[in-house]
Amino acid sequence: MFARALQLVTLASLVTSGLACVSHSSTPMTGRVEVPLSERRIGQYISSGWSFDTSSFWIEGPEGVVVIDVQFLPSVAAEVIAAAERVTRKKVVAAIVLHANPDKFNGTATFQARGIEVWTAEQVLARIPEVFAKRTEAFVERYAPDWPTTVPQPRSFGAATTTLKLAGLELKAHVLGPGCSPAHVVIQWEDHVFVGDLVANKAHAWLEIGEPEAWLQRLAEIEAMQPKHVHPGRGRSGGPELVADQREYLQTVLSLVAAEKPTLPPDPAAVLRVRAALERRYEGYRFPVFLEIGLPAVWRRMASGSATEAAPEGPPEVPGEEQSAGPGPTSQP
Repeated sequence: MFARALQLVTLASLVTSGLACVSHSSTPMTGRVEVPLSERRIGQYISSGWSFDTSSFWIEGPEGVVVIDVQFLPSVAAEVIAAAERVTRKKVVAAIVLHANPDKFNGTATFQARGIEVWTAEQVLARIPEVFAKRTEAFVERYAPDWPTTVPQPRSFGAATTTLKLAGLELKAHVLGPGCSPAHVVIQWEDHVFVGDLVANKAHAWLEIGEPEAWLQRLAEIEAMQPKHVHPGRGRSGGPELVADQREYLQTVLSLVAAEKPTLPPDPAAVLRVRAALERRYEGYRFPVFLEIGLPAVWRRMASGSATEAAPEGPPEVPGEEQSAGPGPTSQP
């Protein structure tokens, strides 16, 4: 299994083993790198807790490297580029942002300054200015000067599911609806899917928009892609069991909130009871702080009965029939 084949490696060991070049040797590493023994074309960079243990992945193609998600801090985005290029001995030529949260898009300008085009769906791009303004207000004082000074601006590949031809690879970009963000891109390559925060491995869910029912639909859509390998936004890669675990977690959230018979405004004591129950059930999961924002949002959504989408009764067909998306990345940038 892919998850069992992961090996935690240091960049120093990769250099000495001849698997990496020595460019970017001056770039310090604050995170860690994992490379699967069974599939060396894929690598994972995991940031430190200072930037929320955020994962970026890369896929090595014949003509370069494609990075999935560009990190929370510009300095860490530079580390991702350096790590990918050291390991593969190829240049990063493109990157893809999976959804509109700053741990996915804040590093955009760092990539672009190196001549690397950064792509996302039109729906995700449209959300970035609002989300960036909100997160800047919350975080800039803590992280400055290691924070973007302007709104990140990836390029849009369009609003429809399409195939991106980058670095000699064909990557199917599924454009999906709300889950942990109002819109998502899931990248499918061979039997791998890169899903961002729609799946977390041993971490609490980012429930800010309060739509676990719609999120369950996204998980069913991912399962319909029939992946063998799932690469999450947090935690180590694994198999389809990661999607099943995420479904069970979201269903537990819904059950616990429903048991409190939610009304508006949210009852702080009841929300704390739900949080305590989740932390007991998922002992050891990272970032319980995410629940401070997420559980009241779910409570309000359930109390108002205004979920965007109903939870699915069974797996649907693979979403987003591929369409022509107009001008977009059809070859190596």
